[in-house]
Amino acid sequence: QVLLVESGGGLVQAGGSLRLSCAASGFTSGGYAMGWFRQALGKEREFVASISWSGVSTDYVDTVRGRFTISRDNAKNTMYLQMNSLKPEDTGVYYCAARKGVLRSYSYVYDYWGQGTQVTVSS
Repeated sequence: QVLLVESGGGLVQAGGSLRLSCAASGFTSGGYAMGWFRQALGKEREFVASISWSGVSTDYVDTVRGRFTISRDNAKNTMYLQMNSLKPEDTGVYYCAARKGVLRSYSYVYDYWGQGTQVTVSS
């Protein structure tokens, strides 16, 4: 069974930085793409970024491109999201997700989800 555990959320002022981590366990083999999604209060969950198993391919939502960087270390079974120049609109619960196959931006194709970590950006 694949388990995902996020960490690194918190409260930060606008313009600040945070680094989220997602520790994975239960990958029986390679080939898992992973992604970050977020959900603001009263809004639907939205795609933030995704990364291929190899880490070579990445994708970002336009609103974070150039500010956020997704990466992974398969030796540590951990994925990261470096968030710089944070804005109040980045506030929400951030979830990591995993799927067997190529990276995608649609939440419904991901099979495994973490419990989420809160990110709050104050103005």
